[in-house]
Amino acid sequence: PTETPPKDDNLAAESFSDSSLFAHWGQDLNPESRRVALKKFQYYGYNGYLSDRLSLDRPIPDLRPEGCKNISYPTNLPQVSIVFIFVNEALSVILRSIHSAIRRTPSHLLKEIILVDDNSNNEDLKEKLQDFVDETNGQRPGFIKVVRHTRQEGLIRSRVSGWRAATAPIVALFDAHVEFNTGWAEPILLRIKEDRTRIISPSFDNIKYDTFEIEEYPLSAQGFDWELWCRYLNPPKSWWNQANTTAPIRSPALIGCFVVDRNYFEEIGLLDEGMEVYGGENVELGVRVWQCGGSVEVLPCARIAHIERAHKPYTEDLTAHVRRNALRVAEVWMDEFKSHVYMAWNIPQEVRPTVS
Repeated sequence: PTETPPKDDNLAAESFSDSSLFAHWGQDLNPESRRVALKKFQYYGYNGYLSDRLSLDRPIPDLRPEGCKNISYPTNLPQVSIVFIFVNEALSVILRSIHSAIRRTPSHLLKEIILVDDNSNNEDLKEKLQDFVDETNGQRPGFIKVVRHTRQEGLIRSRVSGWRAATAPIVALFDAHVEFNTGWAEPILLRIKEDRTRIISPSFDNIKYDTFEIEEYPLSAQGFDWELWCRYLNPPKSWWNQANTTAPIRSPALIGCFVVDRNYFEEIGLLDEGMEVYGGENVELGVRVWQCGGSVEVLPCARIAHIERAHKPYTEDLTAHVRRNALRVAEVWMDEFKSHVYMAWNIPQEVRPTVS
């Protein structure tokens, strides 16, 4: 759409042999198609060329543990608003996220979908996306809301914008490159209905950035290292001892996408809007929730597939923002343990950076 393929054939040929995009896909494409595919991959961090050719309503494998399929849920669960955050995402990827949310969430539980565009400059995300929204809202008035930032605010403030626009009692904050699995919503809504101080994450599977195949990930808790970067962790011993793969997994932090009681989220202060661009807000939220009397859980029965990009498109120097945000969390929450965070980033504590 907005990309023009490079004209230098030698350069393109070298890029083909080096690019991880073509390791498992695309050998049968002609040179022109490969150039276009490579350009889109460099722009998005995933195979936008292939995504544009896949069905928006494609089936995905049901990867829930067996026991999940026999659980019945009450009919009077609270409704959810699903918020999708994006900047310069492939239109087909956003639409597939929306389609899967609509198809795999019971309609009486899904109040609305909110799209937060963090000041994209990709032309596809203006008129074409708006056409889709208008068409959908023609059938269900007001069902999809669009929030457009006039300057780039970053992932953290974008999530807060989405929360502000939501009206359902429960808010799900997700990236716009996901596909929902069968039965994802009911277990989450039930856990929050039982205790509004629970913040819930689904269990993640991977959409491979090159082939778009779904790769099953093992059940995990979500934690962090001393750089305060989020990591998948082996579930705690107490969870394994229950010998029940449908049981919630208590978790130190959140990988990034989560579901929360709308009012409770406000009571604990939302996300730290002093953080910039990307990274750290999910760890900060986990630390804050546990210290303020709430809890974080990952639910094995709620599965969502998520594209793990080959490279992130947010900014040239992502590390600088991640480091700054991590040190801000350390200064606010970690008392005498903050020295570990400075050490992990190889920064002497006397050289305290500006994190306010």
